[in-house]
Amino acid sequence: MNRNILVSCFLLIFASVAPARAQVVIDLSLITCKQLLESDSERQSLVSAWMSGYFSATKNLNELDVRYVKRNAKVVGNYCKTHKADTVMSAMQKNWR
Repeated sequence: MNRNILVSCFLLIFASVAPARAQVVIDLSLITCKQLLESDSERQSLVSAWMSGYFSATKNLNELDVRYVKRNAKVVGNYCKTHKADTVMSAMQKNWR
């Protein structure tokens, strides 16, 4: 009986914490450059990593060159500063190498 109570308490605590978490799904076909620039550095790093994987996959590459990840993130970021209404996907497609 005590085990059931303990498990129930754990589930209640976990359920009460879950709604406080950040957005779980990010649709990069909808997010704008402005939204990306206004997001925290952790989210920007996550999007940069995703961009790298996305474009590596489109080119059938299975290696990651960190120099290009940093370069591309910087170029896309600079583009976004002057094209805030563009989507991140559009910025990536115009600037990724």
